Amino acid sequence: MLSRRKLIKRLSSVPVLGGLVGGGLPLVATEALAAAPKRDLFKELGVRTFINAAGTLTYMTGSLMPDEVLEAINYGAKEFCLLDEIQDKVGEKIAQMVHSEAAVVTSGAFSGMTLGLAGILTGMDLKKVEQLPHLAGTGMKTEVICQKAHDIVYNHALTNTGCKIIPVETAEEVEKAINERTALMHFLHIEADKGKIMHEEWVALGKKHNIPTSIDIAADVPPVENLWRFNDMGFSFVVISGGKAMRGPQSAGLLMGKKDIISAARLHMPPRGFNIGRGMKVNKEEILGMYVALERFINQDHDKVWKSWEDGVAHVENTVKAVNGVETNVHVPPLGNHTPTLRIAWDPAKLRITGKELQEALRKGDPSIEVGGGGPSNISVTVWMMKPGQEKIVAKRIKEELSKVAA
Repeated sequence: MLSRRKLIKRLSSVPVLGGLVGGGLPLVATEALAAAPKRDLFKELGVRTFINAAGTLTYMTGSLMPDEVLEAINYGAKEFCLLDEIQDKVGEKIAQMVHSEAAVVTSGAFSGMTLGLAGILTGMDLKKVEQLPHLAGTGMKTEVICQKAHDIVYNHALTNTGCKIIPVETAEEVEKAINERTALMHFLHIEADKGKIMHEEWVALGKKHNIPTSIDIAADVPPVENLWRFNDMGFSFVVISGGKAMRGPQSAGLLMGKKDIISAARLHMPPRGFNIGRGMKVNKEEILGMYVALERFINQDHDKVWKSWEDGVAHVENTVKAVNGVETNVHVPPLGNHTPTLRIAWDPAKLRITGKELQEALRKGDPSIEVGGGGPSNISVTVWMMKPGQEKIVAKRIKEELSKVAA
């Protein structure tokens, strides 16, 4: 790429059109500088970009932020402010939108779980804040009750506080598990149908024994109502990812809930540095970006968005069904990633390719495309993370690859 000095030198022999402008540069030189292309950093670094037909997966960097969110981030980058003050003000606005007593922007849902439990363990006692995750001899509680079906890897966020998970299956087992060491009863929404105790009963059991209850809804909007449904239901705190359907910063999330819990959780967050949450930093730019993303998500026309997803999936389905041996069906996962999802399957006797091979062919094509699934003879496709028009590219490429291997 030409440096500014070299560009000016080359343009020195160009006739001056329209006279000189500021700085003595000819108008054509100024226009050439203004029109200089921005750096293509992905290409410069050799990083592959792709069309996302798989969904809001962390290893695929979640979702893409809309212009309003990027504008908020850039706006925030141009001024200083106090971190606690902006968290206070944004938290008040977010709490109103999600029907909670209080809220704070966190560095993802995972950190929200750690911070929420930490706040319950320590309250506003700074000495206890400094002691986490070392619970022995502190007088703090040490156990979290969780249904076996809900005890997944992300519950490491809870054990980061020093607590241990007590697995249960029935309401009777919950009653037996509760004791003076019980700090929290945790629920995982995406696995709700696999447990024996549903949301309302879980909250009721917690209230009966004066035990706080929490719920992880990291990937569980849409529907938009889930943003306030569990606060209205009475969970003590709720965590959600910000960089999935809401299209906020991928490294942001929300911790919403009871005012005393959120206030105590804040003691474990930056700018304070005597706590387990110091590394869970969220900056002013992400806070503003998350606020605008949430506001935008709540206020968008959800019926219109859903219809656009259905239309996109229908286009892919109708295109690939033209290949002999292909079968399709559209379903909507009832809990997490609740969006129209297309399953494309084929007769291996007619189309000699595996799901993994088709995934790889799409990945290595131009443009590169990432799809889900990858079973013996099937893949899955979603359109909600695509840019407008990309569903046509995806449909064409899948049809091309399947047509190549027809027996």
